Amino acid sequence: MAVLDKPKESGQKDGSVHAGHRDRKKQQFLRHGLDAFADHEALELLLFYSIPQQDTNPLAHRLIDRFGSLSAVLAAPPEELMQVKGVKASTAVLLSLVPQIYRRARMSLTESEEILDTTERQGRYFLELFTAQSSEVMYQLCLDAKGRKLNVYKVCEGDVGSVGLSVRTIVENALRCKAALVVLAHNHPSGVALPSAADKCATRQVWDALDPIGICLLDHIIVADDDFISMRQSGISPFS
Repeated sequence: MAVLDKPKESGQKDGSVHAGHRDRKKQQFLRHGLDAFADHEALELLLFYSIPQQDTNPLAHRLIDRFGSLSAVLAAPPEELMQVKGVKASTAVLLSLVPQIYRRARMSLTESEEILDTTERQGRYFLELFTAQSSEVMYQLCLDAKGRKLNVYKVCEGDVGSVGLSVRTIVENALRCKAALVVLAHNHPSGVALPSAADKCATRQVWDALDPIGICLLDHIIVADDDFISMRQSGISPFS
């Protein structure tokens, strides 16, 4: 005698429904790329790979609602991501990894351009370097006399007004790689690429430390969103 399947209880989820939906989304991506997806759908697709056998659409909406945009979700620190219901450590790692892998790939391309002898080239370099940085960070780019990149160092994280504590490190970095030129750069997560009084003071401290040992502080570049400002080109002290 044939045994009938047990009827599903009301509200019971059918795993095959999610499997079919996921397959359709993956095929849509393979045929058309992400241009065919809304932001929440792209995020939903990404979440497939950290959350198996669940509908990730509601979580994608919650994340975008919480942070305001897809780019803000990917720039959010893992600890903030995990405050959203449904986001565990593996999902937070995946979301944080995506922009950092992109940044690493872009930097590998940028590093093939060894000569950073103009403000435009330096600015483009730092725009890539600051991709996906959600906190304020200062970098030191060391160049030889021809503008060839020798090394880049992270010298400060947090309020750049405290960079005075890192001046000795900046000098040591420059001496270690025998730099002739140094370019400082930091980002303004607020989105305004204008130097503050603290930025100007920190720049003067570094200038005063490098100048007596024959190393030129060539510029201090401030990055905000997809834009940058050069303190040298703007005629701001000590470059005036």
